[in-house]
Amino acid sequence: MDYTRLGTTGLEISRIGLGCMSYGDASRSLHAWTLDEASSKPFFAQALDAGINFFDTANVYSDGTSEEITGRALKALTSSRDDLVIATKVHGRMRPGPNGGGLSRKAILSEIDHSLRRLEMDYVDLYQVHRWDPDTPVEETMEALHDVVKMGKARYVGASSMFAWQFAKAQTAAALAGTTAFAAMQLHYNLLGREEEREMVPLCLDQGVGLLPWSPLARGRLARPWGEATGRSETDAYANRLYDDSERAVVDAVAEVAARRTTSMATLALAWVLAQPGVDAPIIGATKPHHLQDAVAALGLELEPSDLEALDAPSRPHHSHVLD
Repeated sequence: MDYTRLGTTGLEISRIGLGCMSYGDASRSLHAWTLDEASSKPFFAQALDAGINFFDTANVYSDGTSEEITGRALKALTSSRDDLVIATKVHGRMRPGPNGGGLSRKAILSEIDHSLRRLEMDYVDLYQVHRWDPDTPVEETMEALHDVVKMGKARYVGASSMFAWQFAKAQTAAALAGTTAFAAMQLHYNLLGREEEREMVPLCLDQGVGLLPWSPLARGRLARPWGEATGRSETDAYANRLYDDSERAVVDAVAEVAARRTTSMATLALAWVLAQPGVDAPIIGATKPHHLQDAVAALGLELEPSDLEALDAPSRPHHSHVLD
């Protein structure tokens, strides 16, 4: 396993992060393919054996049960909390009625405690705002996150999927107030989704903010030939909002280059993400053992200029948007 610093911080993370959205109580999940606790635990063991120390979840994943499973699995499999880098998120609605979601001071200070209780941990290493909250002053959000850090409940704070102007506004608010700024941006970034190259990636490179791509394999579309269905692809309605038939040429290019390099499509597509400037650790999902094997193999695959040219040729940014 390779390790890197998160942005310009001193925090060392594995260059592959295990995303834990796939693990939880399926009856409380938006995804039928969510794995239960018994089925999930082997993937945590496999990740640890591979040297992965970075695990990413969120309070809304499977209505909190992803955090519960993540916490119990890691507690059972590791002897030292200090060996782990745990990230979770806040923003999504966790209960009906007032203050059940968002990034108000009340919501943030309540939700960090709920997340820690579910994780059975005293702190998280990275506490991320899952989305932008237009109804809360950004100064209030950044001050509340700063207090979470000062209380010792989080070591660093990060953000995810917002417009670059919103991210810049949050960072400026923190700088003016002397509060904790975002150390990382978790963004949608892969060969089918390159919109963030317009503004967010250059902004983060300029400011020394670490990039943590989510869905680096485009929810599996870059890991198999075009049109090949899986149980997830047949039930993942969200993916249909992200990708369409115009991406076939990109997937075909991945298949062609992977065949030439005698590697899997998943390994090749992830190697492309890892090679992009500013990328610290793609967040990968794993529901089959080979998913982690392919991801770790990407660390040893050095793409040649001809590979990059072939992959870049059909790849194009879409209309800029922020995902809800």
